[in-house]
Amino acid sequence: MTAGTNSGSDGRSDGGSEGRPEANGWGRRGFIGAVAATAAAAAVATPAHASESALHRERPPRRTRQLFLGTYTTQSGGGSGVGLATYDEATGQITGTGTLTGVPDPSYLCLHPSGKTLYAVNEREQGAVSAIALSASGPEVLGSRGTGGAGPCHLSVHPSGRWLLSANYGSGSVAVHPVQQSGALGESTDLATHSSPPPGPGQEGPHAHQIVTSPDGGHILAVDLGNDAVYSYRLDEKKGKLTQVSYATLRPGAGPRHLTFHPSGRFAYLANEVDNTVVVCAYDPGSGRLTPGDPQSTGTGEVTSYPAQLLVTSEGTFAFLANRGHNSLTRYAIEAGGARLRLLDTVPVGGDFPRHLAFSPSQRLLFAANQKSGSVSVFQVGDDGRLRLTGKPFAAPLAVCALPL
Repeated sequence: MTAGTNSGSDGRSDGGSEGRPEANGWGRRGFIGAVAATAAAAAVATPAHASESALHRERPPRRTRQLFLGTYTTQSGGGSGVGLATYDEATGQITGTGTLTGVPDPSYLCLHPSGKTLYAVNEREQGAVSAIALSASGPEVLGSRGTGGAGPCHLSVHPSGRWLLSANYGSGSVAVHPVQQSGALGESTDLATHSSPPPGPGQEGPHAHQIVTSPDGGHILAVDLGNDAVYSYRLDEKKGKLTQVSYATLRPGAGPRHLTFHPSGRFAYLANEVDNTVVVCAYDPGSGRLTPGDPQSTGTGEVTSYPAQLLVTSEGTFAFLANRGHNSLTRYAIEAGGARLRLLDTVPVGGDFPRHLAFSPSQRLLFAANQKSGSVSVFQVGDDGRLRLTGKPFAAPLAVCALPL
């Protein structure tokens, strides 16, 4: 499969007012909105990684790097596949030149540790995950495998590189797929459905929203918005089987969406989509148990914000939160060795409904994918964590994920 050029005219529609996420069954896309038709997705070169941090910059960054963009292909104003682009790490300017077709509804993307394979969810009722080979000749779709669930919305690769983990929002389940030597995926080896505790207020069932591996590699954590819970599993790395060892409950109606660990591996931060809060959690690597603290403000006041995601700097000094209703990014100082978040400020995101955040490898830049405005905003990250918009946001159809390499 080759990358083709994709273009169109800018446009935007309101699509009605936002409702509570639990009111839409498996169709979480109805909640998060799918409106803005915009031009262009874009083009790429070959993958590479850097290990520089935002605050310890030992050498100048390589100027031109790759960027992949996730979208919805079955919604009005959406794209036709994975958006391809390059960006200049010194200026933050994005250049779009194509689209990789053949990947339906690629709303979330992640990279294999080798840097040679990209993975995408196919967020449909009959959910699937796709593998995409990256090479000097361009990206190529290797194939897809069913997840056994509905509406997969998140995926990650186990640090061993041997297993792909995915979260099915619609069916409240998590799946495991083996990763072959080529980067292609095998048939699912396990599917775990969240059945307890019962759903939170107004929720009709579980909604798995994220699945990640703990920093020490000992446990798999799955965040479930519908059950107000975070599940901890052990992964049998020979068989690809999950064994649940514990779960942590949030206050009823919190709607946890996204979890991010502190570099120490002893604390994690949860963005709660439904009640517009963040929570600092203690984490025990031995047992895999997560202990949530008290809910904290997102800094958005009375605005219904639907916080989406937290990012933490590699030094563990700052955290950034995407606020969709407020259309802002909140900056927190991380204190007490990771045990405390102190709200510093919020800045306008420069777009509508920031769905996903990502750092460039050097953490000099922060990317925000703005779903409703169909755009990607790029910020320079200062040594004090302050964010400065680099210029006019880049137009991308229903931008719901930005993955800079």
